[in-house]
Amino acid sequence: MNLKSLLLSNDEKTVRVLRRVLSDLEIEVGHCSTPDEAIRLVTRQHFEAIVVDGVNLEDAGNVFRAAKAAPANKRALAIVLVESSVGLKGGFEMGAHFVLHKPLAVERAKSSFRAVRALMKRERRQQLRLPVQLPVECFGSARYKATTVDLSEGGMAIQFLGRVPKNEESLRFSLDLPGVNEKLELTGELAWEGKSEQAGVRFTEATEEQIKIIRNWMNSQLSATEQQEDDPPVNTRLSELSPGGCYLTTTSPFPRGTRVVLSVKIGEQNLRAGGLVLVAHPEFGMGVEFLQTTSAQHEQVQRMTKMLHASKDKSPEVQVEPDGLETPSPDGSLTMVQAFADPSAHRPTGGKANDDKLIDLFRHKFQVPADAFMEQMRQQRPSVEASFHANASI
Repeated sequence: MNLKSLLLSNDEKTVRVLRRVLSDLEIEVGHCSTPDEAIRLVTRQHFEAIVVDGVNLEDAGNVFRAAKAAPANKRALAIVLVESSVGLKGGFEMGAHFVLHKPLAVERAKSSFRAVRALMKRERRQQLRLPVQLPVECFGSARYKATTVDLSEGGMAIQFLGRVPKNEESLRFSLDLPGVNEKLELTGELAWEGKSEQAGVRFTEATEEQIKIIRNWMNSQLSATEQQEDDPPVNTRLSELSPGGCYLTTTSPFPRGTRVVLSVKIGEQNLRAGGLVLVAHPEFGMGVEFLQTTSAQHEQVQRMTKMLHASKDKSPEVQVEPDGLETPSPDGSLTMVQAFADPSAHRPTGGKANDDKLIDLFRHKFQVPADAFMEQMRQQRPSVEASFHANASI
């Protein structure tokens, strides 16, 4: 199953460069030269990415809005190409996830689109729903029986057999996958309720191992042509670090809004943590806020940051892989899943989100040009260093 992109541009050089780059990355290109044609296509066909040459900012915004309104493309990755005078702010205001500056050079564009391709693959894998009928046991205030209608990494559609749960905020599900030795015990919530006792379930506390089991089982049910391997993790170097996040230098940063998994190995220690990309500078790097929604995640992040902070290697390598895409709110802001929803979790910097100067910079200065952003990041280093000492005393 090939990845598909739509390119809106009437600039011959831009089209030529992107056709070459995307072809080399095995991404199909559907090209159109007018906004009306692009809008017609996004309402009729599915694309993993929509690339718009932002010569006319209003037209570019209209195309992205049309894509988000179309059920087939509301999760498509939006990429805009702008002149440097427009800047990141102008690109994000159009509704883009990723802003690239023109003119495009082949190698520079390829570096940026490598990360884009990895995210496109991950998004498509997460949206894949495998039609399958398997028995499910559900436990809440009572015991319920059901059968799956379809299954994905993040949830499933089920058909209840007889009794239907009412006003159950959370349910436990016991799922037996053929060929898997142990039953999966998953926690979830009802995301929607349909007719004939059908409902959609969103998994809420699935572990990495459980997701991996589901992913591998689903792959085993697909034909060879339907399967697609994820791209290898992106190698980055740690530039800045705080208790709440980090800045990583790389020529292939992930777009703003990408959920990521970070892996660090120092000596015999190998730690992983989740995060969200809050700022992305093409060809240079990205700022990531750590995911610390639960106590377990918070402890995981603390171990990783302490190991990195104490490392003699002043720029240790961090591998990053995408885990999906968050949708910005109408004002362009991004929010992690409600932070510290678990009452037993503790904020790393004294309880106020804006105590972390690095995260504050990521959240409020993501539209600032890269050079100015780097200068502001250098200026706030003493405050970030102080936050580590304050965190160590908690």
